[in-house]
Amino acid sequence: MVLNAGMLRVSARLADAVPPLTPDGDEARRWAEDELADPAYDIAEPTPIDRIARAVGDFIASLLNPDLTGGLGTTFALVAAVIVVIVIVAAFLVWGMPRVSRRAAPRAPMLFGEREQRSAAQLRAAAEERARASDWDAAIVLRFRALARGCLERGVVDPPPGATVHAFARAAAKAFPSLADRLEDAATAFDDVRYLRRPGTGDLYRLVASVDDAVTAARPALREEVPA
Repeated sequence: MVLNAGMLRVSARLADAVPPLTPDGDEARRWAEDELADPAYDIAEPTPIDRIARAVGDFIASLLNPDLTGGLGTTFALVAAVIVVIVIVAAFLVWGMPRVSRRAAPRAPMLFGEREQRSAAQLRAAAEERARASDWDAAIVLRFRALARGCLERGVVDPPPGATVHAFARAAAKAFPSLADRLEDAATAFDDVRYLRRPGTGDLYRLVASVDDAVTAARPALREEVPA
């Protein structure tokens, strides 16, 4: 619209010009320069942002244009989409996953004052190894932990953090009434060696091991939770 108005003004000036009616080259150029100097043309001129937006739009349109030479428009669009998906997935793996990997790993459960990750079978094997080396203190402690872990794995007794060996023995006695006295003896052996620092012996280890074996072979009467 601005250009049309400008052309009308140029035509009017030509109509009002004195003969000759056709201006020479220099005069025509001057008239055109004067006309284009009108501020209205500056308003109509696209801004740098307009040019950038148009360039981005033209690029996207070219990717989605199925009429590209050789019919590659759709292929380009698919390739672009795949690249975008790859970039998003890569960004998720780089910035998203580390939050999961930095998360603290689950801590081993507490078992009579110490964190213990090993299974009952692993604890029994470790106890037997220490017994063969005549390390009776460690063997007794490990075997009683194996007894407790075995009850936990079977869902018979659930010792909470901070539960004492005697609290565990009383709870286990409710699940295995016939073994109540022996469970208390095994807990005392653990207590003497672990906390009272009394020396362990082969007899004490065999006592704890026999209780562990008896509990493993027995059928529990009920499931019992140990009071903290």
